[in-house]
Amino acid sequence: MTTQRVSRSAALAAAAFFLPVALGAAAPAFAGSQQTDPFGPACASVPKEGSGSFEGMAKDPVATAASHNPELSTLVTAVKKAGLVDTLNNAEGITVFAPTNAAFAKIPKADLDEILADEAELTKILTYHVVGEEITPDQLADGSFKTLEGGTLTTAGSGETFTVNRSAKIVCGDVRTANATVDIIDTVLTPM
Repeated sequence: MTTQRVSRSAALAAAAFFLPVALGAAAPAFAGSQQTDPFGPACASVPKEGSGSFEGMAKDPVATAASHNPELSTLVTAVKKAGLVDTLNNAEGITVFAPTNAAFAKIPKADLDEILADEAELTKILTYHVVGEEITPDQLADGSFKTLEGGTLTTAGSGETFTVNRSAKIVCGDVRTANATVDIIDTVLTPM
C-alpha cells in the first residue's frame, strides 16, 4: 500500500468517525424551531400530495425526503455514493443546501463522473453543502455559516430572493424534513 493510499484511507476513516460526531454535537433542538412556509419559484413544482409533497417530506429524515423529489435525484445518487445517507438521516437540526439536477448538469459530464468516482472529493463537496445548525429565512439575509466540511458559506438577500456564495440562488427555501431544513439551490457549491 502506498503512502498516498494510507493517507487517503486514514482521512476517510477520520471523516467517517468525526462527521457523525460533528453532526450530533452541532444539533440544537429542532422540534422547537419556528415554522415558516417554503418559498421561491421552484416550490410551485413540488407535488401537492404524497411522499414528495412538503407535508410528506416533513415526515422523513432529509436523505430519505430528498429521494422522494425527482429534481434531487443526482444529489441523492451522490449522497449514496459517498455513504452519507445514514449520517444525514441520523443528524438533528441541520440545514442542507441541496443542488437540483439542473445544478449538477452545469458541471461538464466528464468532471461530474470524476467527482462521483472519488469518494473523498465527493464527501468534501457534499459536506460543504451542510451546516450543523438550523438556518431560518431571517438568517439568510446576511449570513456566514461554518459547514461540516470545515469551510464557510455565505448567504445574502431579502424577502424570498437569496443567494449562497454570491453564485447559487435558493429556488425553494425553508423546506422542512423530519430532521433538517432544506434550501434547494440552482448551482453546486465549491468548497473554498
